[in-house]
Amino acid sequence: MKDKIHPKYYHDTRVICSCGNIFTTGSTKKELKVEVCSQCHPFFTGERRVLDTTGRVERFKRRYKVKD
Repeated sequence: MKDKIHPKYYHDTRVICSCGNIFTTGSTKKELKVEVCSQCHPFFTGERRVLDTTGRVERFKRRYKVKD
C-alpha cells in the first residue's frame, strides 16, 4: 500500500444536528453539520412526521391538490 495517501483521521469530530443535538464521533473532517440525527429522526423517535427541507411536500400537494 502507498504511504501518505489517506486523509487525517480525527477521533474527536463534533457532529451538530439542526435539532441542536451535539455529539462526537470519528471522521476525516473536524466538524460535521447534519439535518437529522438519532434524537430527531422519526424512525428512532417513533413520531410520524414529514421532514421537508426544500418544499417538496408543499409543491406535491399543490400540484396534485392533496388534502390533509
